[in-house]
This record gives sequence, C-alpha cells and structure tokens, in this order.
Amino acid sequence: MAGFRDRGITPPGLRLVPHPAVALVLVFGGTIAVEDATGRRQHGSFVTGLGYGERLSALRADAFACLQVRLSPVVARAVLGGAVADLGRAALSLDELWGRDAARLAGRLGELPSWAARFAWMDAWLARRCAAAPGVDPEVAWAWRRIAADRGVIRIERLAAELGWSRKQLWSRFRAQVGLSPKHAARLVRFDHAVHRLVAGQDAAGVAADGGYADQSHLHREVAAFTGLTPVTVVDEPFLAVDDRAWGRPGRG
Repeated sequence: MAGFRDRGITPPGLRLVPHPAVALVLVFGGTIAVEDATGRRQHGSFVTGLGYGERLSALRADAFACLQVRLSPVVARAVLGGAVADLGRAALSLDELWGRDAARLAGRLGELPSWAARFAWMDAWLARRCAAAPGVDPEVAWAWRRIAADRGVIRIERLAAELGWSRKQLWSRFRAQVGLSPKHAARLVRFDHAVHRLVAGQDAAGVAADGGYADQSHLHREVAAFTGLTPVTVVDEPFLAVDDRAWGRPGRG
C-alpha cells in the first residue's frame, strides 16, 4: 500500500506504467475525475486490471488523498471476485463494481487520523475479504508465484509439465482466473523487473542479457510494446521515478 496526497495541483497527465498487479485506488477527502487515452472517464475511486498502462488526464480535481493498494492477481480475485479476470488491462469505477460500499469504504478511510491507521485498517479489511471469498485455484496460484519468483523467465511449457497439465489446460484456467494468459503474465513480470533496473541506472545491454531477453533489440521491442517508449526515455517517467520511494517498504506514504 502507499498513500498519496494532492493539494489541488494535479498535473495535467500521468502515464501509468504497466505493473504485475491489480491496483485498487481509493480516493477520499476530496474528488477527482480522470480520463484515459481511449476517452473512458472514471470518477473517484477505481480499480485497474493486471498490467494496466495508459495515460490518465485529470479533468477535475479538488484537494484529495488516495490510498493505493497493489494486489497480486491471486489475492485480487478473493478481494474483487470474478470481476478481476474480466478487467483485462482496463480500469473500472468502484461505484460500478461495489455500488454504495465503495463510498462507505472511502468515507471510513477519510475518518481515520493518520496514514498508519489507514494502512492498518485496510490491511485488516483485506484479510477479512480474503478469508470470506475463494481465491484462484491452488494450481493457478502456484503458477503465478512461480512466474513471479523466476522474474518471468520460466517457459510456459515447463510450468504446464510441472503441474501435470497440458499447455492448453494451463492457458485456459490461468486466463479465466487471472485475466491474462500465462505467457503474457510472464512477459509483464519480466518487463517490470527490466524497466526498474533501467531506472536504477543499469545499461540496456546488461539488463537484456540478465533479464532473459534474446538481445538488446528484444528488450527495446518489449519496452515499446508495453509503454510506447524506448529504454532510454522510459526511465524519465514520473510514475517510475517515485516507485521505489512510494513502495520501498510496507506502510510508506
């Protein structure tokens, strides 16, 4: 989780770089309306699907605060239900997903006196949601954790073989419950590790060699596919620049 506060000086646009997590953005203490690159508009709190990466433009914003929660797709299914797989790489207003419960949740966060109290309350709320609802199948959870642990480099054929499934069976079950195919999920995880190494100042050739890419051109194509940028320009993205500071340790706000 990370907490963010805006005092009415929201920039005109912010590119969200794809990340291997479902993002829950809970807005309280003010209002914001945003529009993505396709013209879809979201008001207030919203959720983005696994690997969401588009430019968001503020249409209207008062001073507001928001608590952002990154959920692995294994946890997200328990928290959000089957809707998580239907999100794909899109964004959805929490009002559409939860109705009045979304406003009640944001209101409760606004009543708490500090970020520490909000993090603790949200942690307990998420634990209750996970305990009350089914998550993904154990085999799908194992496959996701294996992909994440191997930084997206593992071959999907090997995953299927270790599970005792066919490649088609793994693809079908994984896609239905996570929202992406296992191959695309592995690409996303590999990209995430690579782009953060680029931001840390490592050279593209070394990142490509160590990150499981065929060569530097392969890395260039993947960065362009996920962001529309090059390895040289993606390091200047503001969202990535604050990533380590905002998400460097639990409870940072």
